[in-house]
Amino acid sequence: MESVVSQCVRLAGKTFDYRVPLIVIGAGAAGLVAALSAHEAGEEVLVLERDPLPRGSTALSAGLIPAAATRWQAAAGISDTPELFSGDILRKAHGEPDPAIVDHVTRLAGPTLEWLSDRHGLNFSVIEDFSYPGHSARRMHGLASRSGEELIDALRAATEACDIPVICDAHVTTLFADDEDRVLGLAFARPDGSVEEIGCDRLILACNGYGGNRTLVAAHIPSLSEATYFGHAGNQGDALLWGEALGAATRHLNGHQGHGSVAHPAGILISWATITEGGFQVNLLGERFSNEGKGYSEQAAEVLRQPEGIAWSVFDARIADITRQFEDFRRAEAMGAIVTAQSLEDLAVRMNVPPDAFRRTFEQVEASKRNEMMDPFGRDFDGSQQLTEPLCAVRVTGALFHTQGGLVIDTKARVLRADGTALPNLYAAGGAACGVSGNDASGYLSGNGLLTAVTLGRTAGLSLSRSIGEGK
Repeated sequence: MESVVSQCVRLAGKTFDYRVPLIVIGAGAAGLVAALSAHEAGEEVLVLERDPLPRGSTALSAGLIPAAATRWQAAAGISDTPELFSGDILRKAHGEPDPAIVDHVTRLAGPTLEWLSDRHGLNFSVIEDFSYPGHSARRMHGLASRSGEELIDALRAATEACDIPVICDAHVTTLFADDEDRVLGLAFARPDGSVEEIGCDRLILACNGYGGNRTLVAAHIPSLSEATYFGHAGNQGDALLWGEALGAATRHLNGHQGHGSVAHPAGILISWATITEGGFQVNLLGERFSNEGKGYSEQAAEVLRQPEGIAWSVFDARIADITRQFEDFRRAEAMGAIVTAQSLEDLAVRMNVPPDAFRRTFEQVEASKRNEMMDPFGRDFDGSQQLTEPLCAVRVTGALFHTQGGLVIDTKARVLRADGTALPNLYAAGGAACGVSGNDASGYLSGNGLLTAVTLGRTAGLSLSRSIGEGK
């Protein structure tokens, strides 16, 4: 992707031939939810997207959004509350996130999903057959295919149905501001090299974080500086750089979501259900190397520390049946990335790992499940079923998915200065804003990325119109 340096230019008397009340930069989940919310509140909104079609990091995700006390949970007999959800986030992130933001997003998530369903026809359902690490209730919601592509397509269709203008192939390069840090407008470049300028009264940054910027990743997340980047290449840190130029505070820039289960070389995300349901990981020596139960985000660095940065996730046909609900897993199977064997010995051969070491590892895991020994890595296998033949495996690597730190915001999604005052007309959502994952990979609770995308998008879109606490 062509590299363009983002800049903020201060021109107090800057005028524009064309002006709109609200501009949203970025047409991922955060940007489109913000646009839908603002449009519903009667605000004229324009969305600018640098790609030919809105996709972004949302399309690369599993499309799952955690929410508590939803009607889908109630129908499934799942007991959950925003308070329980908030406690899970703070516990996973070592108490580092802003409690007010955590409380805000956990209370708003459920009403936001129900609004998207009722108003825009997104048919969510809750995953009932397995739990994600760190969640004390089953609260992951997704569309039928359990894919981010379906989610972004549904949001784009809703935006089109509302006749909200989305200009694609529009790469915003410059913000114009006055001496009081008020954004006056922006300039964006077209693929043919032409540049257009538009004025605005309010700006929402929904253009994600800096995961695609190797220089910023090396500065803030050195452990993943050479990792495969599984996010969108356009996530170059534009929002971060613009915000800083306007005097915005930043927080938790080391925070990120990694993933220790990206099929290699296929480059397909493999659900962590392969592990949480009783599977485990080995390196090329056929040996385990960590406690996989901690979570998939922190496992990325663990996998990358192994020979060649490669691991094998080992599971069985029962777990494959559960995981097959995800379109990504079905695609990996179709590409031949999932190895299946009728015996442990045959699986070791197909994985090309030392059979004796692999058998010892397998037997240790199964003995830990039977409470015959303590797991040497401290994993709690309580309740995990034994793996039975036929067995499965997939060759994986660790990857960086998206950054979690960013611009400091308040519960109205307003971007704040270091002294706590709000910038006049700048808002941030999704990866552009500091999330709720704290300062390292271990703080990431499954779904935190899309959680803040949809809730802060909803917040930013409604922040000048009416109480967002109503949800609908």
